[in-house]
Amino acid sequence: MSRSLVIAIDGPAASGKGTLARRLAAHYGLKHLDTGLTYRAVAALLLEEGGLGENGARAVAAAERLDLGAMDRDRLAAHEIGEAASRIAVIPELRRALVARQRDFAASPPGAVLDGRDIGTVVFPDAPAKLFVTASPEERARRRTDELVGRGQAVDFDAVLADLKRRDARDMERADSPLRPADDAHLIDTSAMTIEAAFRAAVAIVDRAVSAENRASPS
Repeated sequence: MSRSLVIAIDGPAASGKGTLARRLAAHYGLKHLDTGLTYRAVAALLLEEGGLGENGARAVAAAERLDLGAMDRDRLAAHEIGEAASRIAVIPELRRALVARQRDFAASPPGAVLDGRDIGTVVFPDAPAKLFVTASPEERARRRTDELVGRGQAVDFDAVLADLKRRDARDMERADSPLRPADDAHLIDTSAMTIEAAFRAAVAIVDRAVSAENRASPS
């Protein structure tokens, strides 16, 4: 890429957006940021320092200490950290602090693929390529159950499904930056798709978007 490119990917948990984002970043030679990990990393810091509390200033201070290039995905994947992250994600001042960090991360060439829940609507509303990746709650619960079982954890499918539905409701109903597709986002439903099929569909969408932007931009 001759200049910075931002690909915005949104969607609910276990939809496949993270896997797709990493594949796209490798394909286009871009950086990748799972913005959900930034909330998990803040939650982990707060839990280590005595609990979440209701103090937005503590959360913002934790956000400012994060090294976005050194977040431990495996450690932050713990269920209790995910639940805590979903709770603190409703704090407006924390969201503003992390959005600023996320924008800075993608600002330098060659650009980045960012996945999360408000990338196309809030973080990068002018991104040339926006995807909204989703799947049925049951399929997402099956994937998450398989993932946790693969890590040696004892989990119950019905409990995982109920937890995903609670998180979906919390993410979609929050007043600040709710989970929703951007008006110009392209929907990819991965319920019955392989990752390879989803990847090919995403590349076709991104290539068209980049081509259209290049035609519209002065040389």
